[in-house]
Amino acid sequence: MKRLTLRFVGYELRNAAGNWFSVFFGVAFPILMSLLISKAFAGEMPVEAVPSFETGVFISMSLIVPMATLLIGYAANYSQELEKEVPLRLRLFGCPEGILLGAKMLANLIFMTAALAIYTAADLLLLRIEPPAAESVLLLVSSIYLLALILFMLAHGIATLFGKFGPAYAVTMTLYFGFMIVCGLMGVPVERLPAGVQSAASALPMTYIGNDFAGFWQGGSYDFGPLILSFVILGSISFAVLLLGLWKRRRRGFPRNIPR
Repeated sequence: MKRLTLRFVGYELRNAAGNWFSVFFGVAFPILMSLLISKAFAGEMPVEAVPSFETGVFISMSLIVPMATLLIGYAANYSQELEKEVPLRLRLFGCPEGILLGAKMLANLIFMTAALAIYTAADLLLLRIEPPAAESVLLLVSSIYLLALILFMLAHGIATLFGKFGPAYAVTMTLYFGFMIVCGLMGVPVERLPAGVQSAASALPMTYIGNDFAGFWQGGSYDFGPLILSFVILGSISFAVLLLGLWKRRRRGFPRNIPR
């Protein structure tokens, strides 16, 4: 198999959908969180402020979908495959590693898209979300998919670096909840966190997406400089982890002279 095929992508898609953690935390959990947070706080504010607040909740909780499906779900699946030497066996049958990676990336992005669609449909029914400007929707969708690609690199790097399910799962789970807490997605605003934690939050794009995007949801201006810089920082770190994982994998003696 020397080229990417729909059959191979479908196989990887079934792997992604078969991960119970991705299904629950990538689909059900953000819906439950958005509903709980909105109902817990909406009653304490004026009626006219509720749509704006629930719109912010919808945007913030949408970030859980790529973090759960790409960071944890993919890292868990791939680390298990590495532990069982599945990629090695596929390469021995003539499937290049680049084809494997491409199929995994496409399949996981498709799965994330389906999860986002379900989440959006549910929140539109359950919450009072303000009608957005077209450019705001485009920016949110673009940011989520860029974040998903960066998290895919990070997850692949972590799984490759450890090569085993247990450590990879522990690290990605820690990062998942760490990102949620630091970026203000667990109900505690970033400005109430310690100064050092706020500095870390400023380097993560989830902070700006989850806290700033609601302000121009219906149009308006926005300073994109900090958001772009945070994407560069997280992307650079993720790429470095990916390179480190690939280097360590070769150092462990992963075969190089396999037919392509």
